[in-house]
Amino acid sequence: VQLQASGGGLVQAGDSLRLSCAAPGRIFSNNGMGWFRQAPGKEREFVAGIDWRGGVTSYSDSVKGRFTISRDNVKNTVYLQMDSLKPEDTATYYCAAALRSVPSSSRSSYRYWGQGTQVTVSS
Repeated sequence: VQLQASGGGLVQAGDSLRLSCAAPGRIFSNNGMGWFRQAPGKEREFVAGIDWRGGVTSYSDSVKGRFTISRDNVKNTVYLQMDSLKPEDTATYYCAAALRSVPSSSRSSYRYWGQGTQVTVSS
């Protein structure tokens, strides 16, 4: 199963980016979706999650108030709007489809993963 993440790039601190992730309908429709990130030398960490309807979201403390996760169930796409970016947000960002309909901060709760998109924030 292929999840296609896109939208990464090189930006300056304070700028915004929007990541997108398209998934096959049979995977996307009834499952929660999540975004994770991994910086060099660090563990992959949870960033944001959303339930299958888009009504329930969760965020890590480090991005709460700056990032917004959303989904379009017609386009089978999940988004991550990233505002007020900081250098410490620099990482490869991965989207993932959960095993259940609700979001989770645990990597083990996700079955399908995208290939990652690089986000680099310069100071």
